[in-house]
Amino acid sequence: MNNKRLYPLLAILLSSVLLVVLFSGCIEEDENSRMRKESIVETCIDKPSVLPDWNDGGYHNYEETIDMVNYFNDNYPNLVDISVIGKSVLDKDIWCICITNESSVKSKFSCLIDGCIHGCEWEAGEACLYLAEYLLINYDLNSTITNLLDGNKIYIVPLLNPDARNADDRFNDNGIDLNRNFDVDFGRIRGSSIPLGKLFGRVKISYMFFPRLHKWLPGFPSFLTNCGRRAFSEPETRALRDFMREVDNHGFSFYVNCHTAMHLFSIPWSCFKTPFEMSEQEKKVYNCVKERVSKNSEYEDKPISYYASGTATDWFFKEFRVPSFTFEILSTDYEPGAGGGKHDNLVHWMKTTLPVFMYLLVNIENLHNWEIPDIQPALPEGAPPEPLG
Repeated sequence: MNNKRLYPLLAILLSSVLLVVLFSGCIEEDENSRMRKESIVETCIDKPSVLPDWNDGGYHNYEETIDMVNYFNDNYPNLVDISVIGKSVLDKDIWCICITNESSVKSKFSCLIDGCIHGCEWEAGEACLYLAEYLLINYDLNSTITNLLDGNKIYIVPLLNPDARNADDRFNDNGIDLNRNFDVDFGRIRGSSIPLGKLFGRVKISYMFFPRLHKWLPGFPSFLTNCGRRAFSEPETRALRDFMREVDNHGFSFYVNCHTAMHLFSIPWSCFKTPFEMSEQEKKVYNCVKERVSKNSEYEDKPISYYASGTATDWFFKEFRVPSFTFEILSTDYEPGAGGGKHDNLVHWMKTTLPVFMYLLVNIENLHNWEIPDIQPALPEGAPPEPLG
C-alpha cells in the first residue's frame, strides 16, 4: 500500500486513541471529584455541633452587645439580618438579630427569643447572644442546625431594656417595670402591680414594699411594682409589641422571654385574673414542654411564687395564641437584690440554657401546630453541664 495513503489512516487512529484516553480521564476525574465533594459534605454536615468559645467574666454591656450583633452580621452575611425595632427612653437602639439561610425561599416558621427586659438580669441577654453564636458557627457543619436555619427564621432580641442594662437596674429610665407594662390584666394590685407612671413627669417610684400589711392581709402582695400609667406606655414595650405583630404574619411558632434568677421554666398564666381558659390540647403541649425541660436540664418545673400581671409572656399568649414561655436562668442564689446577687460562672449558665433552646427549636413545627413536641435534639459535649456544687 502507498505510504501516502497510510498517513491519513494513522492520523485518524491516533486521534481516536487520544480522544478515548482524554475522555476516560475526564470521566475518572469527574467521578473522583464528585466522590470527594460528597465525602466533604457528608463529613461536614454530620459533625457533632461545637460550643462557642466563651470565657467566664465575658459579659457584654450595651455597646459590646452592639459590637457582637455587628460581628454576626459582617461575618455571616448569608445567615444574619440585623435591624432596630425601636428606641429606649434614652434613645438607645433596640437591636434584633434574624438568623436564617437567606438563600432558602421555602415557607418558614419563626420564633422570638428575647432577654434583659430587666436590665440587671445580665445572663438573660447573654443567653441570647450565646444561642446566636452557637447556631452560626455550626451551620454547614451539623445537619440539625443546618436544617433549622434552612427552614426557619429565628429572631433574637438580646437587650430589650438597654438603658437599664448600662445602669444595672431592673427598671427602665422612667422607673417602670417593663415586664408589667403589657396589656393583660394590667395594673392590678393583686397582680403585684400599681399604675403610677412617672409622677409629675419627673418623680420615679419604681416599687413599694408592704411586708407588715402582707402579714395582716393574706393575699395582699408584699410588694408592688410600678407598671406605668397605662399598658404600653413605654417605648420599649411598644417596640416589642409592634415587632411581634409584624412577625406574626410569618408563621410564628413560639416566644421565650428570658430572665434571672428563679431557676425555672414556666408557662402562662402569671397574672391574677386570666383572660381565658386554656384548651385541653394547649395544656397537654405545655405540660409536655415543662416535663421535658425539667428532665433534660437543671431547670425546674414549678410556678412563679407570686402573681405578676402585665407580663410579656402572658400578653403574647393572649394576643397570638402560640406557646409562650418565661425562662428564669441561674439559681435563686443569684437573684439580683436578694442577698446582693452576683454574676459569675457565665459559661456554665450558658451551657444550661442551650438544651432548652434547642429542644424548642427542633420542635418549632410541632409547637406552631400545637402538637406534642416529642423531638429531643442531639447536644454537643458539655451541654448540659453538671450542676454547680
